Parts: sequence; C-alpha cells; structure tokens
Amino acid sequence: MAIASNGSLATLLFLFMIPAALHKGAAQYPVQSQNLVTDNVAVVEGEVAVISCRVKNNDDSVIQLLNPNRQTIYFRDVRPLKDARFQLVNFSDNELRVSLSNVTLSDEGRYVCQLYTDPPQEAYADITVLIPPGNPIIESREGQVIEGNETEMTCTAMGSKPAATIRWMKGDKELQGKSKVEEMYDTMFTVTSQLTFTVTKEDDGVPVVCIVDHPAVKDVQAQTYLVVHYKPEVKIVVEFPDGLPREGQNMELSCQAKGKPHPQQINWVKVDDDLPSHALITGPDLYIENLNKTYNGTYRCFAANSVGESYDDYILYVYDSRAGEGAPRAVDHAVIGGVVAVVVFAMLCLLIILGRYFARHKGTYFTHEAKGADDAADADTAIINAEGGHNNSDEKKEYYI
Repeated sequence: MAIASNGSLATLLFLFMIPAALHKGAAQYPVQSQNLVTDNVAVVEGEVAVISCRVKNNDDSVIQLLNPNRQTIYFRDVRPLKDARFQLVNFSDNELRVSLSNVTLSDEGRYVCQLYTDPPQEAYADITVLIPPGNPIIESREGQVIEGNETEMTCTAMGSKPAATIRWMKGDKELQGKSKVEEMYDTMFTVTSQLTFTVTKEDDGVPVVCIVDHPAVKDVQAQTYLVVHYKPEVKIVVEFPDGLPREGQNMELSCQAKGKPHPQQINWVKVDDDLPSHALITGPDLYIENLNKTYNGTYRCFAANSVGESYDDYILYVYDSRAGEGAPRAVDHAVIGGVVAVVVFAMLCLLIILGRYFARHKGTYFTHEAKGADDAADADTAIINAEGGHNNSDEKKEYYI
C-alpha cells in the first residue's frame, strides 16, 4: 500500500527517528510496567471490523497500528496509509481504536499493535473474514417414493468460509446425515450432506428440512415435502339398516378406500358364492333389498391402485323379522318369576307359623280333657273321674280356631 502523498521526506525521517529517540529516552528513565492488549476479530465479508490497541499504565509511550505487511496504518492519531476504509474511532493515552469498513478476504491476517517502550511491546489481533454459504440446494433421488422403500436426499452449501455444518429434520425429528467437505480456492469450502431413510405412508406430506449452520449467518435452510405412494386402506361401513339386519329389510354397504394414488377401481364379491341376483353396485356402494337368510355370508370389498390391492370383509347374518322382540318378554317373565317366588316364600312362612300355633293349642286341649284322672287311687276311679269330667261343662274348656 502507498504512503500518503502529503507525507514528505521530513515526515518519513520523523517516523523512523522517533523509535530510536524513544528507545534512548527509555534507557535513561526506568519505565513502569505497561500491558499492551488487543483482541482477535471475526467479521463477515462486507461488514466493519474494529481493532482496539489498549494500554494499561501508559507513560506517554507512542502507540501505532500496523497491517499484516507491517505497514503503519495509524501512528498515534495520524494515518500515513492511503486507505480511507481505515478510520480513527478513538485515540487516547490508553487506547488506539481503528475501524476497517467493507472488509474483503484480502484484509484477513495478523495486525500488530505496537507500543514504543524499552524493549518495544507488540500485541497481535488476527482478523478472520467470514464468508457465508450460498442458499442451500436440496435434491431428492426420486420425486415419489413407495412406502417401505428407501429414499435418498442431498443438501449442498457452497462457497463458505469456514466450512458450514448441515443438519436434517424430518417433521419434528432430527435425522443423521453423512457430510463431505470439499476445499475450493482461497480457503473456501463446499459441504454436501447425504441423507438416507425408509419411508412409511405416515411420511406423506411431511417436510424434510436441510439446516445450514455457519457463524456468518442464521436460519439458513431449504426444505422439500415427501410424496409417498401406498396401497389403499379399506373399510366397509353399514349405511342402513340400524341394528340387526332382518328379513324383508334393505341393506346398503359402503366401501371406503383411501390410498395414494387414489384407488382406480373398487369391486364387491361374496366369498365362496355369487352375489344375490338383484344386488346393485353403484360406485363404492353395494345395495341389497328384501333380505332373507339365503343372503347370509361374507361380503368382500376390493380396492386397488398402482401400488397394490387391499380388501375388507363384512359378515352378513339375517335375523327373523321378529328378531329382538323376545327380549322384552324375557324381562317380563323375570319380573313375574321374582314376584311368584316372594309370594311362595311368604306362604311357606305363614304355614310354619300356623303349624306351630296349632301344635301348641292341641296339647292344651288334651291336658284339660284328662284333668281329674291324675288324682285317682286306681284305674277304675280314674276312668270314672275322667268321664265325670266330661259332664262338667264348667271345668272342661275347649278352644278352636
């Protein structure tokens, strides 16, 4: 880089003589310990880098900033270098801060903060220029995948510095890819990541996202949507009648089929037999009128697309026209049976009570009838006394219920 046009020979001599003069002065006067520090800088290409040379306990020693070619950018607050992109941000006894705008890759390197002490001190600030990758490109080996098969995708992030890293997401699940880094010119890199996985029908319409991570940019990604073909899923639904099918009723069965691509054809058959002669098929629906028991059997609906064929079965059993009417009567019989049981039990209890009552009063009757015979001296007297007791209506008492 060229020296400023207004810099005369005297200025050059001044710049080169100062270090010697400062060095000589430092030998005569001991210097207090001084610390010169700076920081490394990472900057995105095209943006602004700031270099700060800082001194602790400065004794008025001169600070200057040199470029990687050791050309003076700033000597104190003077800029000898003819590059207007360098601008003075701050100058004091303790700091020299300089900005560099519109940074390019050629500006990368080691910059030197220099303090004229005895011995001179130097601190190094490495400027690293970051170059973001271009927009990632995601590609799929095939546009459509059949369920159960593997698919392969690649994502490429080109022309970055340093090399980018690539992550994969399928829906909300992270997948592991295999990356390859290729170095280009000027320490630029291209990264390619390859992803292989097996798809299911649930993956249809799910986004697959390639995410590029790089210190120069955020939220850089590309995405594609999976297109998965799968054979139909079939389900038979009874539209009518509600409840049990009975003789004389009409029936409609609907074959609901879902697949990708959409099923091109739907067929109805009766397993091990022919469909009823007057059965009507309209699209996915099977209509049978005036049911009877000869129609019992398994009805099957087939649905097919380019991937494959599936089916569902419905087992028909036709009940009598009065089927289900016996249920209320069964409930009535149960109620009646319970009532009868309670009545029988009550009658048995009453009979037992009456039996015990009659047995107790019958004993009392026989005891009064024989009263007077117990005190007789012999059998003849006892008989006379007993018979005499029969004629005495006041002493003999009988009870009947």
